[in-house]
This record gives sequence, C-alpha cells and structure tokens, in this order.
Amino acid sequence: MAAMTTLSVLDLAFVPEGATPGDALRTSLDTARHAERLGYHRFWVAEHHNMVGVASAATSVVVGYLAGGTERIRVGAGGIMLPNHSPLQVAEQFGTLESLYPGRIDLGLGRAPGTDQSTARAMRRDLAAAAERFPDDVVELRELFDDPRPDQAIRAVPGAGLRVPLWMLGSSLFGAQLAAALGLPYAFASHFAPAALDRAFAVYRERFEPSAQLAAPYAMPCINVVVAETDERARHLHTTLQQMFTGMIRGRRGLMPRPIDDIETFWSPLERAQVTEMLSCAFVGSPDTVRTALEGFIDRTGADELMIGTPVFDQAARVRSMEFLAEIGTTLGREPAALRA
Repeated sequence: MAAMTTLSVLDLAFVPEGATPGDALRTSLDTARHAERLGYHRFWVAEHHNMVGVASAATSVVVGYLAGGTERIRVGAGGIMLPNHSPLQVAEQFGTLESLYPGRIDLGLGRAPGTDQSTARAMRRDLAAAAERFPDDVVELRELFDDPRPDQAIRAVPGAGLRVPLWMLGSSLFGAQLAAALGLPYAFASHFAPAALDRAFAVYRERFEPSAQLAAPYAMPCINVVVAETDERARHLHTTLQQMFTGMIRGRRGLMPRPIDDIETFWSPLERAQVTEMLSCAFVGSPDTVRTALEGFIDRTGADELMIGTPVFDQAARVRSMEFLAEIGTTLGREPAALRA
C-alpha cells in the first residue's frame, strides 16, 4: 500500500476581530500543539509587515515561541523574505533556533517583500537591488550553514555547520527555476496565487539538479482547506477568507472577519470572479467532499506534501477542521519523494 501523503500546516497568525496580536500568537501556539497531536509533519509561519491582521512579522521570534511550546513537530518559516535581511542575520537567527531545537527547524525563503512597496522601502532602502541579489543571497546563506573553512573570515555563530534545511518558495516560474538549479525543495503559494502552479511544478521537475540536501525534486503546494460536518457549514466558515480576499481587491486589509450567512451580498460579481480565481486551490466541504477533491488535486500535481492553511475565525472550528483533515489524510495515498527533513 502506498504511503499516505504528508500533511503540514501553514499558520499566518491572523488577528481576529475583537482580538490582539498577542491573542493571535497564543492561538497559533494552541494550533501548533493540536497539529502535533494530530500527526502533522511541520508547522510554518510567514513574514508579513504593516498588516493589522497578521501577527507574524518577527518571524524568527515566532518560530522560537512555537518550537519552545511543542515537542516533536518541525517548525519553520514559510517564509523569510530574504531581500529584507542580510544572509548573515538570517543564518544567525535560524542557527540559534536549530541549536535550541535541533532537527526541528525549517527555513523557507521568498523573494517578495511580504508587504506593500511603501513599507518595503521603509525596511530596505535598496529594495530593488536586494531583490536582484536574491539568488546570490540564497547561495551565501547556504554556505553560512555549511562547515566553515579554516580561512573563512565571516561565520554565523551559531549557524556554521548546522545545515538548516532550506526551502525555495514561489508563485511564479522564477522560484521554480531557482529551486531546481540549487537542488532545493520547492513550495508553491497556490493558496493565494494558483495560476502558474502546474507549469511551475513541471519546470521544477524538468530542470532539477541534485544537491547535498536533496537527491530528487520535492514539490509542496500550499492550499486552503476547510472541513466541517456538512458542505453548508464549511462554506459558511469559508466566508471569512472570501471576505479577506475581497478586502485585498478593494485595497483594504483589516482584522480577520467573522463568517457571514450570505457572501453574495458582500461582494460584486467582478469581485466574486476575482476571488474565486485566487482561491481555486481552496478545498471546502464535508469530509467526503474534501477527500474527493484532494485526491484529484494530488493526482493532478503529483504533490509530495500538502501545506495546509485553515483560515477559520473560530478556533474550535479550525481545530475540528484539522481533525477531519488528519482523518482524511490516512486515505490520501501517494508515495512521496525522499526528503532529508
């Protein structure tokens, strides 16, 4: 019998209406503990800035908080937006995390700033140049995690020799090509930008060059999944994310909203079409509905692992969705490619 498809969790530490960033971070830890209990493989948070509805801006700090509050699950960044930082700083931060929580830390790398352009410029005055240096910075960061050379003038302490597993993130062919060239596992942001998913995975697999970290391509799409007792209940919970994406289109990002009874009264037909396209990799429904849809998605993409976002307002409903999905996962059979961590 084929091994079940590996399931992991993407948590953006959304701040719900009526809550604070501190509340959101404590909820993320509660979610991570449930994910560990349910057998999910890894738990990632992501770097976003100047967003009142997202509490994970200081991503390495959040990773440390989550790793310290769990025991076994891998914890990491999905991801760190490398143009915002120097490779040495990132190596030191994640070298520290790996030293404190050995064998449990992942480092996903992205090229986007994780915010709007005005905020990005406030963080890095040479933003365009930093983005252009991204491939070189990834190589430099990987070298900082390698065993140090005797004559090496700059070392990450801690970090040198720890070989923290790197992941390439992307929503276009650029990330796929770079991940393939460097022999890194590749995570695609199909949870909000699914258009290039199939082509990106094809390019990644066609051009993959083995590396010391990875012998064969390993592809992980990020998707949204909401499972509830009935299709109707799941669709109701999903209106939270639909409202959030509509807000993005309108240029208004806010706190995570409560679900509503009738989404059709909230958005226009054009907004509905745009949001539906952006959320085409959202799987919403009862366990049977979601199982069937995910089986088709895995067959289509050949995913080695699924990174799951569950953007649900109510924490009890989010945990219940994760429980349903963990049960579904035992029947999603696909032999994944080998991955060191």
